[in-house]
Amino acid sequence: MSAAGYRIAVVGATGAVGTVMLQCLKERGLDRDNEIILFATARSAGKVIDGRTVRALDESADLSGIDIALFSAGGGTSKEWAPRFVEAGATVIDNSSAFRRDPDVPLVVSEVNPHVLREHRGLIANPNCSTMQLMVALAPIQREVGIARLVVSTYQSVSGTGVKAVDALDDEARASLAGEPLPEPAIYPDNIAFNVIGAAGNFAEGDDHTDEERKMMFETRKILEDESIGVAVTCVRVPVRVCHSEAVNVQTRKPLSPDRARELLADAPGVALHQVATPLQAEVFVSRIRRDESHPHALQMWVVSDNLRKGAATNAVQIAELLVEGRASQLAA
Repeated sequence: MSAAGYRIAVVGATGAVGTVMLQCLKERGLDRDNEIILFATARSAGKVIDGRTVRALDESADLSGIDIALFSAGGGTSKEWAPRFVEAGATVIDNSSAFRRDPDVPLVVSEVNPHVLREHRGLIANPNCSTMQLMVALAPIQREVGIARLVVSTYQSVSGTGVKAVDALDDEARASLAGEPLPEPAIYPDNIAFNVIGAAGNFAEGDDHTDEERKMMFETRKILEDESIGVAVTCVRVPVRVCHSEAVNVQTRKPLSPDRARELLADAPGVALHQVATPLQAEVFVSRIRRDESHPHALQMWVVSDNLRKGAATNAVQIAELLVEGRASQLAA
């Protein structure tokens, strides 16, 4: 840490999530007393964002003196560069899937399991965006009565795929509304405008689940620290620009009434209760909590969250805040 504060790097600063990370750093005041350093590809080097010049992430990059690095540049970049940042002395908070399955890397949702940050060895993983919002909503229920099984159907926005997917949705929607032929699908197996694609993510060879579905299965158990939870997931891509939605069926180990579930979530950090939440409202909203009349220990709910903010950027910045506050308290002691 320099005399002026912490040196915080944002890797992938010009991408969809990186741009929101910079907004979150500013909104939460972390840009005031700390130095913010921007990295991106050589193609973006030299761009100026809020008075800061983007540096190229290449062999000439100077990584010395960086305290915290927020990564949102893809799994390949994370695998290559995150260990280099750690070796240079930084703590890396990575938004890709590169390290989530590593048993030595904490997988952290700031409101749910901040205690595991004590175990980090320089690398901290951000969960997948669809898992993230689910954990904020379910952690209070897990603590109160335990969760035996989840059945989740996601309705994932195109921004989860990146800026090019948002552009494709806009281009296709304009063409459709103008009565013009739709362009050839550029990102997904079919056009996404005014359509629903029943498999969000990619299929690994020999697997009938997508990688998005596998992520939620694994990450839910790791974050809630319970390998016995059954998780059934269907991930779907919908023509929404930003914000993921989820229909969730929760089978609890002990009885839990809808009223008690509402009480738990009303007091939960990072959650807002609504009568009917929609993707235009954002952060993490929970609505339509009701009893599943087909099972004595099951509830149903609708969970909505901004996948670029809480699903990625905000959580990474919240983890950075926890690190800064933790180090500050250690220095003060």
